[in-house]
Amino acid sequence: MSRSIDLNADLGEGYGPWTMGDDAGLLGIVASANVACGGHAGDPETMYETLRLAVARQVVVGAHPGYADPLHFGRRPLPLTVGEVERLIAAQVGALQGVASLAGTQVAYVKPHGALANVAAADAAVARAVATAVRALPGQLELLVLAGSELERAGRAAGLVVRREIYADRAYLASGQLVPRSAVGAVLHDATAAVERLAGYLASGLMPVVDGEPIALEADSICVHGDGPGAVALAAAVRRCILAAGWVVAPFAGASR
Repeated sequence: MSRSIDLNADLGEGYGPWTMGDDAGLLGIVASANVACGGHAGDPETMYETLRLAVARQVVVGAHPGYADPLHFGRRPLPLTVGEVERLIAAQVGALQGVASLAGTQVAYVKPHGALANVAAADAAVARAVATAVRALPGQLELLVLAGSELERAGRAAGLVVRREIYADRAYLASGQLVPRSAVGAVLHDATAAVERLAGYLASGLMPVVDGEPIALEADSICVHGDGPGAVALAAAVRRCILAAGWVVAPFAGASR
């Protein structure tokens, strides 16, 4: 029997008349869409249009909450208390759930964005705050996390269904954390190199790192970023790589509603 794995991308990251990336193109490739909720990006109209396209493509929808800092696209850590993190998650995911009801779909999972995701991956207190908020929200939401992170542990401790992801286009540290975007080589812009690395991972379960020997990571989903000029081409190449390795691309178990 073929093994299956999800393919996801961050979408709906425009604001008003300004758009980022080719959401329609990516929605023809991915199985799950992480939709911005008005924090780092997104507004009601952008959310609705992205959700409408996801429904038409039969793509599972997840919420993608981040620091409310659109000027820096949610990629700068903010000094929030754990209570403020809980309320930020609840407010943004709740907003997307409301718009989703108008678009004829449901939010199935939550995946924190950018700096918030990075902090939650390493800081146990912030990870618990994210998990607490997700558990409190309606809809039995699942949690999509960086494999091997504090957020994975916090989600499981909170009784959530936790799904792990790896990144096709980000460099890794031996700790399992992502290389900070400020470092040279943090983002893999060469699609050929990214696909070759992914093919090796799918065959071995080992992820190359910049500061040591490859590490073992388990994954239910693979992420490709949707905000680069070559995002659609990279996503298509990643999907072809998955299929060529004998895997099936499908939403992670339990997400399809």
